[in-house]
Amino acid sequence: MVDENLPPALARSLNALFNGKHDIIHVRERYGPGVTDLQWIRELSAEGRWVVLSGDRRITRNKAEYNAFRASHLVGFFLSKGLYKSPLVKQMERILALWQTIEAQSALVQGGAMFELPMSSTRIKQI
Repeated sequence: MVDENLPPALARSLNALFNGKHDIIHVRERYGPGVTDLQWIRELSAEGRWVVLSGDRRITRNKAEYNAFRASHLVGFFLSKGLYKSPLVKQMERILALWQTIEAQSALVQGGAMFELPMSSTRIKQI
């Protein structure tokens, strides 16, 4: 799942690239515009394990959203501040460069885990 703070084109591109291996959708495609973070976190968690790619660092700081995410079955990868402010092409470049790490890490951890995708390093940081 790609959240509302990242463009739908990013989700469509990743979905086309990884067609047959992963189903990647944008939160607006599923819920429409303006869905609250608490709503999609709770609903996706109830369905089971989802991996979330997010530009919304507020989830990691807002107490209600943070607690909901940490109690969920979701695994989150959040763009670092510098990466979020970068042009879309740079964001896509970094996401693709880290894709194998994202896949591997999401398979190793329990739901509620949160990670930061760095601007230049190849190491992701647990939040």
